[in-house]
Amino acid sequence: MKPTTWIAIAFVMLVLGTVALSTFKSQPYRCRVCITFRGRSDCRNGAAQTREEAQRTAIMTTCAQLASGVTDSNQCENTPPTSVEWLP
Repeated sequence: MKPTTWIAIAFVMLVLGTVALSTFKSQPYRCRVCITFRGRSDCRNGAAQTREEAQRTAIMTTCAQLASGVTDSNQCENTPPTSVEWLP
């Protein structure tokens, strides 16, 4: 095989390895966030390396269920959560 083929294979393996490691890496912070937006409520979990990222992930996931469209999503994500529960 050509050297460029080996380089491409190595690059793909590196990317796949990085994705696999980040997927299975333990996320030390986990939370459950509940939001009420325009009369509808939903709760979702989030996990990340920091408390802020975990909460932000949970908020975004919750708002994905409650809002429709970019404007609604932005408004929902800026709505204070009804509750935030930190999980073990």
